[in-house]
Amino acid sequence: MKKKYIGAGAALIVTASIMAGCGGNSSPEASSPAASQAPAASSASSGTDKPFAGQTVTLVTANHPWSDAITPLLPEFEAATGIKVKVENYFEDQLTQKLTVQFTAGSETPDVFMYRPLQDGQLFFKNGWVAPLDDYAHKDAEYDFADISASAVNTTTIDGKLAGIPIITERGVLYYRKDLLEQANIPVPKTMDELVEAAKKLHNPSAEMYGFVARGQRSPLVTQLASYIFSEGGDYITDGKASINTPEAVKAMTTYGNLLKDSGPPGVLNMSWPQAFGIFAQGKVAFLTDADSLYTNATDPEKSTISDKVGFALFPAGAAGSRPVNVTAWALSINERSKNKDAAWELIQWATNKENVLKAQQKGNPGARTSVWDNPEGSKSFPEELVPIIKESMQNGVGHDRPVVVSVGEARDAVGEVVMKVITGETDVQGAADKANANLQAIIDKDSRR
Repeated sequence: MKKKYIGAGAALIVTASIMAGCGGNSSPEASSPAASQAPAASSASSGTDKPFAGQTVTLVTANHPWSDAITPLLPEFEAATGIKVKVENYFEDQLTQKLTVQFTAGSETPDVFMYRPLQDGQLFFKNGWVAPLDDYAHKDAEYDFADISASAVNTTTIDGKLAGIPIITERGVLYYRKDLLEQANIPVPKTMDELVEAAKKLHNPSAEMYGFVARGQRSPLVTQLASYIFSEGGDYITDGKASINTPEAVKAMTTYGNLLKDSGPPGVLNMSWPQAFGIFAQGKVAFLTDADSLYTNATDPEKSTISDKVGFALFPAGAAGSRPVNVTAWALSINERSKNKDAAWELIQWATNKENVLKAQQKGNPGARTSVWDNPEGSKSFPEELVPIIKESMQNGVGHDRPVVVSVGEARDAVGEVVMKVITGETDVQGAADKANANLQAIIDKDSRR
């Protein structure tokens, strides 16, 4: 029997509430409305060609704006295909537990599931829980798989196999205060060195004004550190070997850590994205680097005191240029044990076609299709200044934001430890990186032996 990997945080003991999906907000939603109540969708199979009519496909999603956008459209799919869709919805951590438990038990359901490729993808794929989608994705020319961002697809590709179809993407960008830069006559930083200097100039702790903020907690910071490492020409793993002690990676970790140490607000070691965006939105910080998908935390007047003063820029260039992450945060895949794989693909193809990606993106869900971003209707719900930055970052971005391993949590802790030492004043960064690199290599080796 093939040995199964168990990822950090996965549920090993099955509780009745998880298996049944009952209780509170974790309860599965009811199946979608009856097909007869909705018009046929032109993007699905025509009314005279319903090869999967009568089949039921179970779709498990996260409690996420994407599922909120797509679920009301499901009656169109049901009417066009004759396929009944049963929807279950869970909070993120419950979703991972739910899927891990069912897949470990060899369940044939769910048929289609929403998952986080960079957090759970290696675990799911290497355990044989995911059906490769390569043949499906290239079967229908009208689907236009090539329209989906290559780096986003890279996120969902494992060992050369397509493990999922991207539905939600995000990129690393620079947020800045337009008014502060104008008052100080400082141009928008285009390079890492310019960012460091500008942050120092605007850093004034006595007036509760800080030059820079970003995630400082050990594990959360790793996904944002990635854009710094890539822009300096490094990576977490190179040719299967840990590489966070290379000159490129050490320079990036030093820059990130020093920005927080020298120009950051108090308490950065306890900051993930909510805290970083919170202090930025309070008007106390000049620069922030984080995911573009979180922009409403800075621009929504109900959340931000500087909503009309926020600017966006490409991630600052390092020695290798501007190389931000462009990753798939969420994707759809098919259970390898599903008895309805063809019908399941029909659902995924419909949900991720150009028409429905446009509809979801108009609800604020950043998708992966280039044509939708090129369509003014697909970008009008996003800040006008942010859209060209998103489009350019999709072209030059990198498709992962953390070490690509099964034991993701352990790997993130190993990397984040180096930056934390920089923030707290460690001078031997190379020594800390060498130690962390050995730890990361041990994780890689452990995963390869399983």
